[in-house]
Amino acid sequence: MSGRPSPFAALRHRNFRLLWIGQLVSVSGSMMQSAAILWHVALIAPPGHKALALGLVGLVRVLPIVGFSLVSGVVADAFDRRRVMVLTQSLMAALAAALAVLTMRGLQSPWPIYAVAALSSAAGAFDGPARHALIPNLVPRKHLANAISLNTIMFQVAAVAGPSAAGLVVATGGVAAAYWINAASFLFVIGALLMMRDVRGRGGASTGAAVPGTVSIGAALEGLRFVFSQPLIRSSMLLDFFATFFSSATALLPIFAQDILGVGAHGYGWLYAAPSIGALVASAAMLRLVDRIDRRGLVLLWAVAGYGLATVAFGASRSFWVMFVSLALTGLTDTVSMVFRNVIRQLETPDHLRGRMTGINMVFFMGGPQLGELEAGLVANWWGAPFSVVSGGIGCLIATAWVAVRTPALREYRR
Repeated sequence: MSGRPSPFAALRHRNFRLLWIGQLVSVSGSMMQSAAILWHVALIAPPGHKALALGLVGLVRVLPIVGFSLVSGVVADAFDRRRVMVLTQSLMAALAAALAVLTMRGLQSPWPIYAVAALSSAAGAFDGPARHALIPNLVPRKHLANAISLNTIMFQVAAVAGPSAAGLVVATGGVAAAYWINAASFLFVIGALLMMRDVRGRGGASTGAAVPGTVSIGAALEGLRFVFSQPLIRSSMLLDFFATFFSSATALLPIFAQDILGVGAHGYGWLYAAPSIGALVASAAMLRLVDRIDRRGLVLLWAVAGYGLATVAFGASRSFWVMFVSLALTGLTDTVSMVFRNVIRQLETPDHLRGRMTGINMVFFMGGPQLGELEAGLVANWWGAPFSVVSGGIGCLIATAWVAVRTPALREYRR
C-alpha cells in the first residue's frame, strides 16, 4: 500500500524506540538540573556580581567541550558507541548525585557548582558524539530524517518538562531535589542501551580511513579535513555558532525573573521553558513538513533571522507575556533551523566519520550558546541585562546575513 510516510516511522524500530524513550526521561532531568544550577548560582552569587556569576556557568561548560571535542569524536568512531554512552551516562549520574549531596550540606559558594558543571560537560562531550553517531545505525537511511525530527521533538518535550518541573521542584523541595531527580533519570538511558539487540555500535571503515578501534591524531585530522572541506556542513556549523553566541539570553533569565519582573521561581520556570514550548510546536509541524520543503537552505537562513528578531523583542519588553511569547518564538525558529542542520550533516557524512563530525560540531553547537552566556553576562554586568539581550539579537541578524552572502551553496540548497 502506497502513501505518505508515517510521521512516527522511526519509532517502529525497537532499538531507536528504546533510546528515544530513555532520552526523553534523561534529557528532562538534565534540563531540570540546568535550570536549577542557574537559579542556585543566582541565589548564592556575591552581591553585585550576579550577572558575571551566571555567565561563568557557560564558560565552565564550554571549556571541556572545546578541549575534548576532537578526541571524543575519534572515540565515538573507534569504540562501541553504546559502551561509551553507558560509561558517560553513569559518570553524569554520579556527578548529579554529588552536587545534590554538596547542596544538602549547605553549599554557599558557586565554585563547587562550577566544578561539577565542568566535569559533567566533559562527560557530555564524549556522550554527544557517541549518541548522535549511533542513531543512523538504529534506523534505515530512508527513516533517518524522521528519526532526527523525532529526536528533536523528544528534546523539546524534555526541555519543556524539565525547566517547568524545576520551578515546581525548587519551590517545594529545594535545589537539591532537582539534582537528585536528574541523577536518577540517567538510569533510563543506561537501561535502554543495555536492552538493545543486534546493533552495529562501531563506525564502519572506508578505504584510506583510520582503522576502527584506534585513537590517533591522524584520525582527528581526518575529521577536521572532512568538515572544513564541505561548504554545506561548514557553513551550517558557523551559522549555528554565531547565532547562538549572540542570542544567548538563557543565562540572564534569573535576572529578568528576580529583578525585572519579580515573578519568582514559578515564573522563572515558565520563562525558561518558553523556548521549548515554541520548539515543541515547530517539532510537531516538522514531523510532517521536513520531507516536503524544497528550498531548505532559504528556510534555514530565514529561521535563524527570525530567531534574532525574537531575541530583540524579548530584551526590549517589560511584560511577562510578551517575553514569554518572544522566547517561544526563539524556540520555534531555532527548531526549524536545527532540523535542517542535522539532516544536512547526517546525510552528507559517511558513517565512519559521524562521530568526529559530531565532535567538531559540538564546539559550534554547544560552544556558541555557552560562550554566549559568558558574553551576555559580561555585557549585562556593564550595561544591564536588557541591553545585553537586544544587542545580541542584532548581532545574530548580522551574522546570519554574513553567512548567507558568503555561502551561495547554502542559499541554493534544496531537498
